Amino acid sequence: MRRRSFLIRAAAAAAAVGGGLWLKDHVIWRRPRLSFPDDGSSGWLPFVVANAATPTVRTRIAGRTVTALIDSGAQYSVIDRALVADLGLTTFFDMPMVAYGVGGQPQVGRGVTLDLAVGAMAVTGLRAAILDLGPIAEAAGLSSPLVLGQDVLGEAVLEMEMKRRRTRLADPAVHRLSPAVRPVEVRRAGAALTGEITVEGAVIHAVIDTGASALLALSESSALAAGLLDGRPQRASSSIVLGGVAPARVVRARTVTFGDDLWRGVATNIYADAPLPNYPAALLGMAAFEDRDVVLDLGRGRLHLSPQLDLTIG
Repeated sequence: MRRRSFLIRAAAAAAAVGGGLWLKDHVIWRRPRLSFPDDGSSGWLPFVVANAATPTVRTRIAGRTVTALIDSGAQYSVIDRALVADLGLTTFFDMPMVAYGVGGQPQVGRGVTLDLAVGAMAVTGLRAAILDLGPIAEAAGLSSPLVLGQDVLGEAVLEMEMKRRRTRLADPAVHRLSPAVRPVEVRRAGAALTGEITVEGAVIHAVIDTGASALLALSESSALAAGLLDGRPQRASSSIVLGGVAPARVVRARTVTFGDDLWRGVATNIYADAPLPNYPAALLGMAAFEDRDVVLDLGRGRLHLSPQLDLTIG
């Protein structure tokens, strides 16, 4: 079982009427407020699930310690329905949404307003979707009943030291880059950060997804366009997705590039297409950043990485 793809695609019903997009972004899903101590960061936090490639941190909500997955592929932050009941939370907003995990089934839910702490950083007024996270929240999965998505990451700089399996969130106003990292060309696509990759020479724009562990996952149409569905061997697999486990296919891409980096013989997950706005053509996951320092500035559309020691892997 691969912890590959957890991507929230939520659409508020108000977006279908005049002025609905403004209402969604400024009232229903208004930005949370992040407060930093004098040094301007949450402090370095170890990954809670140390053997997972995806970043998980301890947070404090309503006097309880809760593990959270930091997921740059999730449009909004999400809290598991069972945790809401356990915490006795009652501050709901009745805005229905439809949420999709890549390869998973849609869910309809409500929202709750959260105040929480991530290390020394305080987050207030975070409006999170209430959904059934399934194995993501369970002990057999990531044990993460909270997902911190693009709404939080848009207000902070995410730093990860993958060799040391630790991360921190920093105030963009005072953050300074380490001389050990270099810029990689990326761009904003909605609230997500995307980068240009090539798969056997085919150019594809992939979402930079800290919630995905594998190096690469492609939609079926992207895999077809890249020539990966040419009769080469496939194997069946499964992925933890929103609310459960979805079947997946895995094929091997001969070459994948991102920026100056090249990988060979990449096991590539293929997920089903869906006729949804902003549905990703590809996900570039944490295996692309193994043993590297990563600085993801979603708000300003920037990504910096320390160089790979060996640029050819395979």
